[in-house]
Amino acid sequence: HPTLMQTLEGQAAFVHAGPFANIAHGNSSILADRVALHLGDYVVTESGFGADMGMEKFFDIKCRVSGLKPDCAVMVATVRALKTHGGGPKVVAGRPLDSAYTEENLPLLRAGMANLEAHIATAKSFGVPVVVAINKFPTDTQREHDLIKEVAIAAGALDAVTTEHHAHGGEGAKALAEAVTKACEEPSDFQYLYPLERSIKEKIETI
Repeated sequence: HPTLMQTLEGQAAFVHAGPFANIAHGNSSILADRVALHLGDYVVTESGFGADMGMEKFFDIKCRVSGLKPDCAVMVATVRALKTHGGGPKVVAGRPLDSAYTEENLPLLRAGMANLEAHIATAKSFGVPVVVAINKFPTDTQREHDLIKEVAIAAGALDAVTTEHHAHGGEGAKALAEAVTKACEEPSDFQYLYPLERSIKEKIETI
């Protein structure tokens, strides 16, 4: 029983899974993707829990079973998350954020960039172009976003763009849409990490 909802601009959006309904795999269903492919030129589907979990399962399992091949991978990042990866203060639900997360702190951000670099490398190991979407918080600074873009591109991403769709709807995602469109036009050499014939031990070691 999918729930009919709407975007900020009034477009219909079917939400067919509640929170964590996809937790075992981190992906929407193949059926959902096939329905979406009939509705437009581009389909953006989620593979959650990071490039080392949801995306790996999407590429190695879901794509193999469905026969679908991605043209681009979008990596989502935030200044705050990267600062936690860099060793920032503990974040506790219900408590105010430490100033490290609400004020510019380039050294802490740079320390956390190793995490994003690793995820970009994981995505690129499958042979697909990568675009980084930097979800903007009001406390972010331009220099922090510039640093993420610089490091992401140096790590092999085609582009890294600031996104504000949560605040401005489609207009806030225009730069991301343009970057994804451009990435989808790039040559893609999508490949699985392992053949099915390998043993479970070999597959795990490869991943």
